[in-house]
Amino acid sequence: MTATTAAAPGTDSGDVVPVRRTSFVRDVWTVFSREITPTLREPLGLAFTMAQPLLFLFLFGPLLGGTGGFGGGEAPWQWFVPGILVLQCLFGPMMAGYNLLTELLGGSLERMMVSPLNRTAMLIGRTLKESVLLVAQAVLIMALAVPMGFTVHAPGIAAGLVLLTVFGVGLGALSFCLAMAAQPNGELFYMVTQMLLFPLLLLSGVLLPLDFGPAWLRAAAAANPVAYIADAERALFAGDFTDPSVAYGALAAVAIAVVGLVLGTRAMRKGV
Repeated sequence: MTATTAAAPGTDSGDVVPVRRTSFVRDVWTVFSREITPTLREPLGLAFTMAQPLLFLFLFGPLLGGTGGFGGGEAPWQWFVPGILVLQCLFGPMMAGYNLLTELLGGSLERMMVSPLNRTAMLIGRTLKESVLLVAQAVLIMALAVPMGFTVHAPGIAAGLVLLTVFGVGLGALSFCLAMAAQPNGELFYMVTQMLLFPLLLLSGVLLPLDFGPAWLRAAAAANPVAYIADAERALFAGDFTDPSVAYGALAAVAIAVVGLVLGTRAMRKGV
């Protein structure tokens, strides 16, 4: 942070008051700390957000565990766990705008907007918090899946988590945009997220292979970017970096992140 002095608006030219100018990185850290501290103080709430992915892991996963081969001959858990991580991304960052919407409706965000914090840093800090939580939850899910037969391929998993983080940043930023557009009552946020969540989930093949579906269903899934990301995650977790699905999934994740950050930054600069 740098500090300087300047004449404050509305004062005599001879009277100077200190005006603080903050760095972008410090602003990001300030927003990130503000966002993640309540979560760390209430770990039970963090565990609650993982309830649905864990239910799928422990109650749905064993149904696939009895099959000899799945999704093109892959071991069932190697196929299913990457899908669960994508599902976790849909239930986490996609709903991240809920907290922002609460602040908007309560008026606390307006007080932040009149602070000297950089508007883009406010968005980055919030998406960074969602990314950290996403990676932490992904590591926990993989650790719980190992005793059930999930095999760890460290380089592929590291690349898969990077891809998942990029996807989560884009989803989180888009969710913040939706929250700001949903004023003044927030109904639009709930309508759009509920309308999009399950089609994106069911047409992504995270729970069952889309190869089992009819042609029209596979055609609809081809327009779903989440399906490409799920395929890329499975290829990376298997250590197959050269699989074409990795390139398609990376392209989809980067495109979502770029669109989300551009729209989110524009919305933050426009104000509430």
